[in-house]
Amino acid sequence: MSEPNNELLPTRASLLGRLRDWQNTASWQEFFDTYWKLIYGVARKSSLSDCEAQDVVQEVLVHVARQMPAFQYDPAIGSFKGWLLTKTRWCIIEQLRQRAHGDFPGSGSTDVEDPLQQIADVSGPSLDEVWEKDWQKQLFEAALLRVKQRGDGLNLQLFEFYVRKELPVEQVAAKFMVSVNQVYLAKHRVTGALKEEIERLEREIT
Repeated sequence: MSEPNNELLPTRASLLGRLRDWQNTASWQEFFDTYWKLIYGVARKSSLSDCEAQDVVQEVLVHVARQMPAFQYDPAIGSFKGWLLTKTRWCIIEQLRQRAHGDFPGSGSTDVEDPLQQIADVSGPSLDEVWEKDWQKQLFEAALLRVKQRGDGLNLQLFEFYVRKELPVEQVAAKFMVSVNQVYLAKHRVTGALKEEIERLEREIT
């Protein structure tokens, strides 16, 4: 049996191939929509401001764009997830270096943590853990979006209130005027659909 694939977002070879064409705005928009929240979120959790995190997103996209024309994705060498994390890490470090050299508003303050220390922090395994957690969150959200696109609104609402908002099952049943068993059944059905979509997303990864 082959080893399970650790890639968790739908990084399709076809999409990466289309990114070699800088004029393919639809593919670049798809790439941006898929990854910007992940990059931005990790940057923010690395102590960057909103503006700095947005700069990181832009810089990562510039790095990807520059390398795409000659990019050859080989999963045997390393995952795309790891490659993208490396690009993001260096862009975060660059933002912190600029801060350390006073290239940001209010840098004259002496009561902030040394940005050079922050650089050491984001270079370590802690950033890997944040990236992995956010990567899996993005996978779940992508799967949930696909399930929502199928319809089945009532089951999704029951799942949202009972599972995601963690309301008591009796309260959810009363709110939607259904039986407790129907709430349990909705949880079972949506959980099963999510599992199928997550597996489908993983199969799309190259």
